[in-house]
Amino acid sequence: MTLRPARTADVRDIRRLVAPYAERRILIAKDPVAYYEGLQQFVVAELDGKVVGCGALHVFWEDVAEVRTVAVSEDARGQGIGGLIVDRLIADARELGVSRVFCLTFETEFFARHGFVPLAGDPVAPEVFNQLLRSYDEGTAEFLDLDRAKPNTLGNTRMWLEL
Repeated sequence: MTLRPARTADVRDIRRLVAPYAERRILIAKDPVAYYEGLQQFVVAELDGKVVGCGALHVFWEDVAEVRTVAVSEDARGQGIGGLIVDRLIADARELGVSRVFCLTFETEFFARHGFVPLAGDPVAPEVFNQLLRSYDEGTAEFLDLDRAKPNTLGNTRMWLEL
């Protein structure tokens, strides 16, 4: 299995990986343009020349990033691929100088094994909160626990990892 930065040719595979999770309302499907615009955030896992997993790291602020869009194909689940993707994204966060990593997930046990704990209270100082309100990214709204994000995240847990 190989982990590598995503390439434009991987967008179809990323969308294919996300689709079953989006159908079950675990992940939110995006238009193709959104995947191309955020392509530099993605890593993919290849097994025998086939993309079988993906994940992205989205930076919110100088010290905060989100692990998002972690998906593994059904036929490759249970092989530790999702864990390797998350470990890689955490390492990428450290390399970028991020000191805290956020995720919004139904898979609380999985993320807990990687050191994430439930997030309670305000994740950032009020002045940073006000700056983040200007973001158009829905993940930022989820991170800030804004009411407008609630319909998309009902039942998810906000989790946090201090690096």
